[in-house]
Amino acid sequence: MGLASLYLAWVEDLPPRLNGVTKTRGISLTMDDGVILKTDHYAPRADGPHPTILMRLPYGRRGFSAICEAYAERGFHVVIQACRGTERSGGEFDPFANERADGLATLNWIKAQPWFDGRIGLTGPSYLGYAQWAISDALPPVAAMATKVTTSNFRPVVFPSGAFHLNLWLSWVQVIEGLRNRPLATAARMFSGVIERRTDRAAAVLPLVEADKVAVGHKVGFWRDWFEHAIGNDAFWAEIDHSDRISSTTPPVHFISGWYDFMVDPLLADYQRLVELGHTPYLTIGTWFHIAEELQRDNLRETLFWMRAKLLGDDSGLRKNPVRIHISGENNWYEFDRYPPGPPSPVNFSIAADRQLLDGTGAQEGSDTYRYDPNDPTPNLGGAIFAFTGAGAVDNAPLEARPDVLTYTGTPLLRPLTIIGQCHVRIHARASLPHCDFFVRLSDVSSDGVSTNICDGMLRVTPETPRNEDGSWSLTFPLHATAHSFLAGHRLRLLIASGAHPRYARNHGTSEPISTAQTLLANDIEIVRDGTGITLPSFDLT
Repeated sequence: MGLASLYLAWVEDLPPRLNGVTKTRGISLTMDDGVILKTDHYAPRADGPHPTILMRLPYGRRGFSAICEAYAERGFHVVIQACRGTERSGGEFDPFANERADGLATLNWIKAQPWFDGRIGLTGPSYLGYAQWAISDALPPVAAMATKVTTSNFRPVVFPSGAFHLNLWLSWVQVIEGLRNRPLATAARMFSGVIERRTDRAAAVLPLVEADKVAVGHKVGFWRDWFEHAIGNDAFWAEIDHSDRISSTTPPVHFISGWYDFMVDPLLADYQRLVELGHTPYLTIGTWFHIAEELQRDNLRETLFWMRAKLLGDDSGLRKNPVRIHISGENNWYEFDRYPPGPPSPVNFSIAADRQLLDGTGAQEGSDTYRYDPNDPTPNLGGAIFAFTGAGAVDNAPLEARPDVLTYTGTPLLRPLTIIGQCHVRIHARASLPHCDFFVRLSDVSSDGVSTNICDGMLRVTPETPRNEDGSWSLTFPLHATAHSFLAGHRLRLLIASGAHPRYARNHGTSEPISTAQTLLANDIEIVRDGTGITLPSFDLT
């Protein structure tokens, strides 16, 4: 037993170790096109048969060795593989493009091994989860999946509501390139804020296609290829979209995510699709962000119990209710038989004069204005971002103090208000330029005045966006899913802005292509009070 797996067993409160482990590292697996992918095998030193767990990842095998050992110590064969072009695997790393073909070739190799007994589980977060979906329709009859902070379709992740998820890709490029060339130094940068500072510097570069050189010091092939081929190209995304593999024969799936994960909505779409097909998937969502420690440890305990139940027929560690979610504010976990737990009772709020947020949807007179200047773009603060520092719930005071945002605050609540799901915002607005973004955030203002972000959403409008006869827009769009209780004495606050940089690439105010645009035009925004507000999905859990 290694010290790392021993620590994991203690932290995660794992079931007792059953056996020793034999490790075979650096196996060379030949893909169908001749490329060699480096693979490790962790085998339980105990009489079989034993089911197999497969993980394919672009982040290096060593960082997951403790997790692999922990699974193997509890009776599972574990196969972990470096995706092509990463670590010591051959070929060129092209995100998402090869995971179907390479995953199938690896699956065929596993099936041919004398220790494979026909049972397999796929697990892992983020990119590892996408690699699961890529082969989800080719698994043997006895199989299971544990997909975490991920989705089968990355298009809405990369281009949410028409914007470009700049922070994610500039930060991720640093991680991929750094782990390949300087893994120890990159690991140190992850937790010192260096990656976030480099992302900020790179995001300021114009034209944006050159930002890779600031982020990592050299050109990155897939970064530039995406600017050339991915934007507005349906065919590009169709080839790497695996959502159509979700079917009536999909193996049992346990979804794990966080309310501050930038992929929580696409993950919930995968979950809902399985429910509609008659499955009973498990769903666990905490008040976590993408790089939260609980998720970094791969939620080992949850996955181990899931694989035991679905591959070994031992459901003694499996909870009774398939849905378990954390509700922030009151800081409690709840279990349900489905998500959402039932039809919500909609609660409406509208904006009014003096920056008030009022109950109901009554007509309000007047409007409020601000100027969005992409030369000094409205910054992002916390929230559902890919970051090692600064993600999740934070004090929003620095953002709310800026002149290019509007905030509307309600009166203190007389009783708690619990919401589960997606809030929907209504925006009635005009702008001096037809290219415009709207970023909306819902926050919880405590009795001592601290404003904490709960959920937010973004919508990009263009000259093609339908307008009213007077030239204004009437827009409705969702904020990302959440589960939160606004306590008695707290107030709701709605923030409206036209940017969250570098989370989303700033709107230049022009029709220039995002990759080569260099012109920056300021935009005068008018928010019309009549028709602007928010609808909350409230639940009474008493």
